[in-house]
Amino acid sequence: MSHNEVIDKLEQQPATLRRQEMLITLVNEDNKKKRGLWVIITLLSIVTIAGLWVTYYYNVPAATQTRVYHFIQSLFTSQLLFYIGVGLAAQMVDGALGMAYGATSSSLLLGLGIPPAIASASVHVAEVFTTGASGIAHFKLGNVNKKLFLYLLIPGMAGAIIGAYLLSDKIDGDVIKPFMSAYLMILGIIIIRKGLQSQRRKSKVKRLGPLAFVGGFMDAIGGGGWGPIVTSTLLSKGRTVHYTIGSVNAAEFFISASSAVTFLIFTGISSWQVVVGLIIGGVIASPFAAILVRKIKRKPLMIMVGIMVIILSLRTIYLSIH
Repeated sequence: MSHNEVIDKLEQQPATLRRQEMLITLVNEDNKKKRGLWVIITLLSIVTIAGLWVTYYYNVPAATQTRVYHFIQSLFTSQLLFYIGVGLAAQMVDGALGMAYGATSSSLLLGLGIPPAIASASVHVAEVFTTGASGIAHFKLGNVNKKLFLYLLIPGMAGAIIGAYLLSDKIDGDVIKPFMSAYLMILGIIIIRKGLQSQRRKSKVKRLGPLAFVGGFMDAIGGGGWGPIVTSTLLSKGRTVHYTIGSVNAAEFFISASSAVTFLIFTGISSWQVVVGLIIGGVIASPFAAILVRKIKRKPLMIMVGIMVIILSLRTIYLSIH
């Protein structure tokens, strides 16, 4: 029996002084192990970064160093703060709700005047980092139903690749912008509806493949929607919450990676400032999102997020047609 299983078993037993003492001892031992692991990871990271810097400084030609310097200088401008703010807001929402990162960040980026293809590409490149960490955590915690995960994976990736290809190579960004905002507005309504919905009795979900395909396609072409479409549908059928969120989030890494790679192949990424801002904002927001989810009730937060997405989408539609 593993260390965590022993702790879980003790927590389920009737409260006694002996049980409490054993629990405190086990938890303290577990925390010491984790602290030691983080110290090792930190030291390895420092050594790796120092080694890379020394290699770069002494072995990379001066002309290349100049180009790198100018690239970094172009990233870290005052405009980066706006994108950090977008990443911070989106990650706070996603950390608290387990969904709506794409809908929130895409709505905010479109509101800042970013073209649809660049907004969607930037969101999905940034999401590769956030969903990767989330997926690993869900696998480790046993929140992934492997059968459900596999059912969602291939159709979702296929939909994401087709959606990203169409947005990057076949569809005019100026033409699709109001339609993309209209789609995000519908996502806002879905988020509000999900917040107001009570838990239903479990019923069998048919056609998981088409559901995943539509979720992946709309996520890529609309800049978000995998969570609101797939998670909301599965939860509305009464499926177990932690297995649903864990499986959908684990699959989302591959959906985001498929979209990001497709965008990289057909259009490249010219918006590294947006990507860097989203990642920095997401990293800053992660610990605060964990606090937020304990302080604010899920239902009012979902309603607030849905209203925000709708208002931002309406504003973008209005500016697009005037």
